[in-house]
Amino acid sequence: MPRAGQLKSSGERLSDRVAVGVLTQAFPPGLVDEVLAETGRVQQRNRLLPARLVVYFVLAMCLFSGQSYEEVARLLTAGLRGARRWCASWAVPSTAAIWKARSRLGVAPLRQLFVRVCRPVATPDTQGAFYRGWRLAAIDGTTFDLPDTKANVDAFGRPPRSGRGEQNVGCPQLRMVGLVECGTHAVFGAAIGALRTGEQTLARAVLPSLRPGMMLLADRGFYGVDLWCKAAATGADLLWRVRKDLVLPVVEQLPDGSYLTEIFDRSDIHHTRRGVPVRAVEYTIAGHEGVYRLITTILDPGKAPAAELAALYAQRWEFESTLDEIKTHLGGPRLVLRSQHPEGAEQELYGFLLVHHAIRHLMHQAAQQAGQDPDRISFTRSLRVVRRQVTDQAAFSPRQTHPRNQSHPR
Repeated sequence: MPRAGQLKSSGERLSDRVAVGVLTQAFPPGLVDEVLAETGRVQQRNRLLPARLVVYFVLAMCLFSGQSYEEVARLLTAGLRGARRWCASWAVPSTAAIWKARSRLGVAPLRQLFVRVCRPVATPDTQGAFYRGWRLAAIDGTTFDLPDTKANVDAFGRPPRSGRGEQNVGCPQLRMVGLVECGTHAVFGAAIGALRTGEQTLARAVLPSLRPGMMLLADRGFYGVDLWCKAAATGADLLWRVRKDLVLPVVEQLPDGSYLTEIFDRSDIHHTRRGVPVRAVEYTIAGHEGVYRLITTILDPGKAPAAELAALYAQRWEFESTLDEIKTHLGGPRLVLRSQHPEGAEQELYGFLLVHHAIRHLMHQAAQQAGQDPDRISFTRSLRVVRRQVTDQAAFSPRQTHPRNQSHPR
């Protein structure tokens, strides 16, 4: 009897010819092979589920979230018979075989693939992506629910209490802080940690993805002089909301209604050291109580008037829209990552980020061709198109998992 995934009467396996549609355009097999070599995940023997195939399986698993392992494998190969690329019978690998293959692969290849591919995608003529030459980006954090296993609880923890004061209830969760390009919803930076890890700590890990010419929007939870200075040191400009009780002495009143001020480290209570110069913008919103306060690294009001910055800050909510696309539309309502173990959970989350980036990149291309703002294109409809393409487009062979003319690492 043949093992699952093997052919009954041929030396070639169906797992060597798989159609993955748009995913192979965004993540070409050659690039996946390079990443596998960089992370030392090239297999030493010809396995039933080669490393390259497992990378694409993780991506397909996130694209078809909610489907079983076996169903995802069927969807990956469904287009071959109709295209007459495969005629022999084939048994889908078991859940156990796929789980072991994912464990062998680990998180490193998916993380490295994210670093290599997931960058801002807007071009200078992309509608809604820039403000006066600045590329708009937002930083924020979120959590993802995990299966309630001891391994996940030990690695990530669970919410400390419920709304009713109950201790250690609910699903274990991991925390993620990300950077999003506001105009395209492309996630181009991500840091993952335990629930007990603060957002400011994780934010430090994503700041290196910032570049001069960007403007970073952040909510008041990220404010801190040290983090502000680290973010500003990247060359990006900043527009962050701050707490209403933060003392901001007026150093100079400016004609647009904003004013120059200084911020001080929390430990410098008596302001014995020189403060960090910033510009403050205060405004109100009709129907909302209280005054909103923003600070920015842009000290010249002629380059960015206060009224425009106040209106611009609403772009920060594009991060929330991005999370909705990932959690609700791509992952499904009340998303719970399927992985029972911590490394698998991180691997799966990077898979979601990669698939979302591939879809958003495709949407940006479509928007450019139509001369539209990417926000005018439906993410849900684009997702449906991508899912259909997975079973319709050409096959490839994942058998080779190392660059040509290179020896296998030992």
